[in-house]
Amino acid sequence: MKPNAPRGEGEPMISLDAVGKIYPDGTVAVHELSLEVAAGEIAVLVGPSGCGKTTTMRMINRLVDPTSGTITVDGADVSTIDPVELRRRIGYVIQQVGLFPHQTVASNIATVPRLLGWARSRVTPRVNELLELVGLDPAIHAKRYPHQLSGGQRQRVGVARALAADPPVLLMDEPFGAVDPVARDRLQAEFLRLQDQVGKTVVFVTHDVDEAIRLGDRIAVMRDGGHLEQYATPSALLAEPATPFVAEFVGAERTLRRLSVVPVSASQLVAWPAVDPQDQLAACAASMDRADAQWAVVRDDRSVRGWLTKDATSGDGVAADRVEPATTIEVGASIESALAAILAGNAPGAIVTDGGRYAGVLAARDIVSAARARA
Repeated sequence: MKPNAPRGEGEPMISLDAVGKIYPDGTVAVHELSLEVAAGEIAVLVGPSGCGKTTTMRMINRLVDPTSGTITVDGADVSTIDPVELRRRIGYVIQQVGLFPHQTVASNIATVPRLLGWARSRVTPRVNELLELVGLDPAIHAKRYPHQLSGGQRQRVGVARALAADPPVLLMDEPFGAVDPVARDRLQAEFLRLQDQVGKTVVFVTHDVDEAIRLGDRIAVMRDGGHLEQYATPSALLAEPATPFVAEFVGAERTLRRLSVVPVSASQLVAWPAVDPQDQLAACAASMDRADAQWAVVRDDRSVRGWLTKDATSGDGVAADRVEPATTIEVGASIESALAAILAGNAPGAIVTDGGRYAGVLAARDIVSAARARA
């Protein structure tokens, strides 16, 4: 899971301002709504069923026209753009995937490039590139049909198809909701890996707050009638819910959820004793005594080897003879990762590295204060 910091900078790629969708019977699908999505950012719309998440997203590519207000994509008012042209510039991924059943995987992915008149010499390399990007071997999967794929594979093909013409904006409507939990977890991880490479501006709809926290750079919490309750980073949302509705929606366990989005910073680390693998045990014990510590980190110039306990320094030998392996994390990893490393190694803290080199220790006692800290 990624510690969250918005990646977008500069002018917004998508802007929605005072947009309402009111049906003839007076039902309001989306109340006055104002939010911006910066270039390269993942904005997640989350809320209970019927709160207007999908309607909001569909207004961006004009599958639904707003009753009032303005929506812009890359500075252009979408109401002034031909809907077909607009949709070819915006990738769209839905829960049911929507692959054409009688076309091969390659043909499905090539749909928009063909509509745009791309030459075959350009289309085929692009299809193969995208299949590799989403983790599918072109030699194996390009000629298969949708019914020959698993649910997770079909979803990957759907993402590849949405990316085929390299659109700046990607709309994703509950894309992983129809797969089993294991496949869903893998698809989420794959999506984050993919986003690190392609850097699209993404509007992602889900009803799952944990998915929103894992994937979003910013999260828009909506309630019935399309009211926007809060739009914030996951860390800010969990630390300071703006309304009672948001607090109830994210749950009483929001402090625990924050562990996945709060990063480990260098300022939180303590400099516990560090010894070389070839240091004599007596010298290691002396280092711990000087620091009034019961543990030391065993490391050399290239890597961290693990922990050495004070109890293990009796007798002859060197630190390498008694070292206990440890899982290390990098500066910027989540507090949750630090907790997992501590539990895996039954250690008093998480060893933190910076570019692979020992940087310090996040002590177990500091985990709670880090989780409670304000965003």
